[in-house]
Amino acid sequence: MSIRIAVVDDQDLVLRGICELLQDESDFEIVGAFLEGPALLAALPRICPHVVVMDARMPGLSGVQTLTRMRDEDVGIPVMMLTTFDDPELLLAATDAGAQGFMLKDSRPEDLAAAIRTLHRGGRHLEPMATEGVRRRHGSPAAPVDAPKMSDREREVLRLMAGGYSNREIAQALFLAEGTVKNYVSEILAKLECRDRTRAVLKAITLRLV
Repeated sequence: MSIRIAVVDDQDLVLRGICELLQDESDFEIVGAFLEGPALLAALPRICPHVVVMDARMPGLSGVQTLTRMRDEDVGIPVMMLTTFDDPELLLAATDAGAQGFMLKDSRPEDLAAAIRTLHRGGRHLEPMATEGVRRRHGSPAAPVDAPKMSDREREVLRLMAGGYSNREIAQALFLAEGTVKNYVSEILAKLECRDRTRAVLKAITLRLV
C-alpha cells in the first residue's frame, strides 16, 4: 500500500519541487499540496494522509502552530518538519509541538524519502543541529565545572545520538545489544536531567561533551 503524503510550504516553487521529488518514489502518493497551514487542517478529514511534510516557518499560521492545532484536535498523523534554518530553538519548538521528524531543506531527496518511511513505521527522525551553531547560541567557551561525568562508552553513545542514530543503529555500530543501548540512553538522559534525546543532545553540545 502506498504511503499517502500531504505537503505544506508557503513557497509555490518549493512546494512543487518537494511534491515532484516525492512522486518519483514508487511507494509514495501525494494526496495534497498546500500553501498554508489552515488549508491543510481543513483538508485532513478528506485526504487522510499517512504522513505530513510541512515547512516549519510560514507566514500567518506557522508549521509549528499548525502542528500544535493538529495535536490539540487529537490528530495523530506523524509530521516531518522541514526548515531552511539551522536553528536548535526551532527544533525544540517542533518536537515540543509533537513533530516526529525534523530535517533541513537541503537534505538529500533519498534521505527525506527514507525519513518519511521511518515516520510511517512509527519511528522518529530528528536531524541534529550543527554543534557550533548550538554553542554560539546557547553555549560557553568551556564546559562548566559541574558538567556531568560520562564514561567513555556513554560518550560514544552520546556522539551517535547527536548524529541522529536510533538505538538499533547505535547497537549495531558499537556491537551492543539494543537493550544495553537503551540503558545507556536512559542513564545519559538522567545525568543530563533531560526528558528526551533532542534536549539531551543540545545540552551535551553546549557542555562540550560531544
